[in-house]
Amino acid sequence: MSDSTGRTKDAGWEVGVRQTVDAPLPLVWEYLLGAGLPLWLGQTELRLETGAPYQTSDGVAGEVRAYTADSKIRLTWHPDDWPHDSTLQLSVREVPTGTTIGIHHERLADRDERRMMLGHWKTVIAQLVLGVEARLQ
Repeated sequence: MSDSTGRTKDAGWEVGVRQTVDAPLPLVWEYLLGAGLPLWLGQTELRLETGAPYQTSDGVAGEVRAYTADSKIRLTWHPDDWPHDSTLQLSVREVPTGTTIGIHHERLADRDERRMMLGHWKTVIAQLVLGVEARLQ
């Protein structure tokens, strides 16, 4: 990995992870914003409208920046122990083998924060896929 992997020209550091699950997009989207919400965002109530604030039980706060039904949600993401906001996007896309779930996290402070969040989001996306697959059983 080069020293600049994940560094953007104007938005700091970023990370993205994707995984495809053999399930229809509507089922995946419903899971991500329902039973799967605590896995990727935390325990919270989330109003799906631009400008809606949220606060998780484990100290992450932010607001919805954009929402497109059955496609993506973009929000600010600010853990209480970070001195800065970041931007998180969760998306789904229909592919021939099912639905691809994507997580993109940008405005990270540095390479170490990027590395930490890459590990976090890889774990999260694996748990989301397992959760969707369990719904299909």
